[in-house]
Amino acid sequence: MSLPQEQFDELLQRTGLASLFYYPEIAVDDRDYSLENDLTYCLEPVMALDAADLEELRLVVGRVITNPSAHRAELIELIIELAPDPTGE
Repeated sequence: MSLPQEQFDELLQRTGLASLFYYPEIAVDDRDYSLENDLTYCLEPVMALDAADLEELRLVVGRVITNPSAHRAELIELIIELAPDPTGE
């Protein structure tokens, strides 16, 4: 199933926002924080993807939130693979 590019753009925006507010000590400093909640928020725009693609995205998004510099290219490559061709072909 192919989703509109706008939904993948929203995924990237939400992931960027979540990574900006993440810091390693958050689990100690804030008992209410949950990486799983951030993942749910980030993946909401693409929930219509099949289960295997969604699980792969969930793992990569989690890595990007916790270490954006090391994993952002991996996320971009995966989105390019999953997103529709921009030329519509």
